[in-house]
Amino acid sequence: MIKHDKLFVCGAFCRGMVNFRKIESFILEARPGRVRGAVVRLPVGYPAMVGGGHDWVEGELLTLKPSDVLLAMLDEFHGFSPMQSDKNLHFKQSVQVELESGEMMRAHRYVMNPAKVPKGSNVIQSGDWRSSLSQLAPLPERLTDMQVEYVQKLGGSKGREIVPIKLDLYRQLMSLELIVDKGRRLALSQLGKDVYKYIC
Repeated sequence: MIKHDKLFVCGAFCRGMVNFRKIESFILEARPGRVRGAVVRLPVGYPAMVGGGHDWVEGELLTLKPSDVLLAMLDEFHGFSPMQSDKNLHFKQSVQVELESGEMMRAHRYVMNPAKVPKGSNVIQSGDWRSSLSQLAPLPERLTDMQVEYVQKLGGSKGREIVPIKLDLYRQLMSLELIVDKGRRLALSQLGKDVYKYIC
C-alpha cells in the first residue's frame, strides 16, 4: 500500500486553495516544488494532473503525518481504491519532485485516469495552472451565495427528497448545467456533483 508521508499536489490542495483546509492539520511541512508532466483544467475549473507530458507542473511537496483518516479522505476525494484499479478516477504514482533548491525528492501524486477525464477538460499549456486560474476563477468561486446554498441542499438531500427551488434560481442553475430536471424532482448533474465536492 502506498503511504503518504510525501505527497506532491497541485491545484485545490495547495496553500491558499479551496481544499487546503481539509488537510492542513496533517501537514508537517509544505515546500514549493515541480514535477514533469501535464495538467488539465476540468470543467469545474480546477486543475488535475494527468499522465504523460513534459511540462514543468508547479505545486507543493507536502510532508504529512501518518494517518489512516487522511489517507482514506484523500483516496475518497480522488476516487481511488486499491481494489478497483482501472475503474479508479485517479491512480497513485511515484514521482520525482524538484524543489526550489534543486534537490530531488521522491513522493506520490494522484494522476487522473485517462479514461475518466471529463469532456470539456482542456490541457493547460506549459502546465501553468496558477495563471489559468487567475484568468478565470473556478466555477464554485463564481457562484452566488444563493446558488451555493441550493447546490449544498440538493447535494445533501437523500433518496427522492424534493428540494424546492425558485424559478429564477432554477434557470440560473440549468444554464450553468449544474442541475438536471428528473420530472418531479431535481438532481445535480455530474458537473453539479463536482461543484458540490469542492463547496462542502
